[in-house]
Amino acid sequence: MSNTFNVELNEVVSKDTIREIYHTPLLDLIFRAALVHRENESYSEVQISQLISVKTGGCSEDCAYCPQAARYQTGVDVHALMSVEKVKELATEAKERGASRVCMGASWREVRDNRDFDRILQMVEEVHAMGMEVCCTLGMLNEIQAMRLKEAGCYAYNHNIDTSESYYGEIISTRNFQDRLNTLENVRQAKMTVCSGGIIGMGESDEDRIGMLHTLANLPQAPDSVPINALVAVKGTPLENQQQVPIQDVVRMVATARIIMPKSVVRLSAGRNSMSLSDQALCFMAGANSIFAGEKLLTTPNPDFNQDMEMFKILGLTPRKAFKA
Repeated sequence: MSNTFNVELNEVVSKDTIREIYHTPLLDLIFRAALVHRENESYSEVQISQLISVKTGGCSEDCAYCPQAARYQTGVDVHALMSVEKVKELATEAKERGASRVCMGASWREVRDNRDFDRILQMVEEVHAMGMEVCCTLGMLNEIQAMRLKEAGCYAYNHNIDTSESYYGEIISTRNFQDRLNTLENVRQAKMTVCSGGIIGMGESDEDRIGMLHTLANLPQAPDSVPINALVAVKGTPLENQQQVPIQDVVRMVATARIIMPKSVVRLSAGRNSMSLSDQALCFMAGANSIFAGEKLLTTPNPDFNQDMEMFKILGLTPRKAFKA
């Protein structure tokens, strides 16, 4: 096999290299990714993150996959910003179940300097004080806002690029691809860790998937965390009729991400609820080492904690501790 499987940390990775890796016969790809995973990580450790939707629905954007967009009739109940006390309660429960990271998501287009953002900062301070990694996903933010989050104790910021730059306009028109990259740069400048990945199953081609991975791998520094999401088609969204992504496509994305971003945490994210234990085992073998836990991912179904703990026991996985990096 080609030596293109040996990707050095923060090396510039060409699209041709990623293409060759991505199109490797699947069993060979999984094997190579597993070797990389064992060289660079405690491969049996999996980070458990709890995603809390602190503000649900009513978003002004037109992301074609998202049931929280106000313009789509998806039946999502709109909820105003959650109280700090409620977030602390949910974070405490998550910690007791083994989660080391809490990710707070608000369905905003961008952060605004107002009382709601002040409350988010309070949430960050409180959960940080519990000894957990705090991640936020609040939409676009500027450098000053990023600094304020960092000062409050925010450890990571999630801002997915979603897909390739060339396919982006087919999915979203209310912001552009460069807006995504600008926010990631603001996060990096504020010295927070970057969490950024994308979604497959939105009608994109293999070349779009390769393009998305190419962008992520060649950021000034590869994301510390790379969520791989399989579209959960929701009735009422423009993508409601998309077919479920085959598990082999998810495994291929996880394995390619692991090889080209060897030190990044690769998170098995949306779509996990429809995966069997053996499906998920293949993903862990291919280099996934993080999951979102809890019954919902914002508004879509997810396996519950007990199911996940049983899976960990069967597969010999252990929860990763907070701040290990």
